Amino acid sequence: MCGRYASTKDPALLAAEFDAVDGTGDEAPGADYNIAPTKHVMAVVERQPEDAELERSVRVMRWGLVPHWAKDLSGAAKMINARAESVLTKPAYKQSAIKRRCIIPAAGWYEWQPGEGRKQPYFMTLGEDTSLAMAGLWSVWWKDDVPTVTCAVLTTESIGALTDVHNRMPLLLPQDRWSAWLDPTSRDPSELLAPDLSIVEALELRPVSTEVNSVKNNNASLIERVVLS
Repeated sequence: MCGRYASTKDPALLAAEFDAVDGTGDEAPGADYNIAPTKHVMAVVERQPEDAELERSVRVMRWGLVPHWAKDLSGAAKMINARAESVLTKPAYKQSAIKRRCIIPAAGWYEWQPGEGRKQPYFMTLGEDTSLAMAGLWSVWWKDDVPTVTCAVLTTESIGALTDVHNRMPLLLPQDRWSAWLDPTSRDPSELLAPDLSIVEALELRPVSTEVNSVKNNNASLIERVVLS
């Protein structure tokens, strides 16, 4: 699964990396080394305004997808991940999977490997210069004519070296799948739901400090490698 991750680039850098425009305005969150459910995050979307071309932009969303028909936001923390295997059939995700897909950029994500005593956290990353493109879904929930845009990260069964850390992993999109995944006119993403081994093989599985266990801790030291005894 993906229950905690880091996003360290500002929206202008993300926009350049993903060939998008910065649509965050004054809402953009700063660098966050310990993103937890229901926090505001940045995501890349592609929309087509009426009588206009497709526009790709970086937007701010709340992590934890809330379907438009939900009564309130209370279930958001349980909806941070959507299983790729069932995303096209589950009512909570189906419509978003068909027409509201996004990319959630990350410097990396955390997983905790069971061991003797306390679990050891690892940070999965391509390095600080290259963002991971986590496949995501988004939705809009309304109350009193005020929209709340929410999102979820797709997950799949782990492959490669990640199987030693956790049985689930985010669905990581290679660059040649970005356009197809974001295209709102393409209503069948089923061929894009398989994990890409080349990205997994390029990942650094970096042991990091257990300070990341607490969401109260949030600084650059959380993603630094530690030496295991």
